[in-house]
Amino acid sequence: MKFVIVEQGGKQFRAVEGKTIEVDRLPSEVGETVVLDEVLLSVNDDKVTIGTPLIKGAKVKTKVLDHFKGRKILVFKYRPSQRYRVRSGHRQQYTRLLVESIEME
Repeated sequence: MKFVIVEQGGKQFRAVEGKTIEVDRLPSEVGETVVLDEVLLSVNDDKVTIGTPLIKGAKVKTKVLDHFKGRKILVFKYRPSQRYRVRSGHRQQYTRLLVESIEME
């Protein structure tokens, strides 16, 4: 099985050809091609390549499928003695990418 570990937005994702990954929102339109070139690790069956810190010449070509919001989380601040209560929520914006090809030099 061939897969790579790619870094995007300070987080690491496992990318496999034909599968999708969900990253933080990118400023790209739906249908555009995005190239992720920060490849940290590559596995092709028994051959493992580890970058120092990146693998030179490796890139992952992806296509933007859609933009969506994650589930809502509640943020509640509470101080019992001062009668202080603040409740708010947050929904993170994500981009779903389809991994089209993994290229190694």
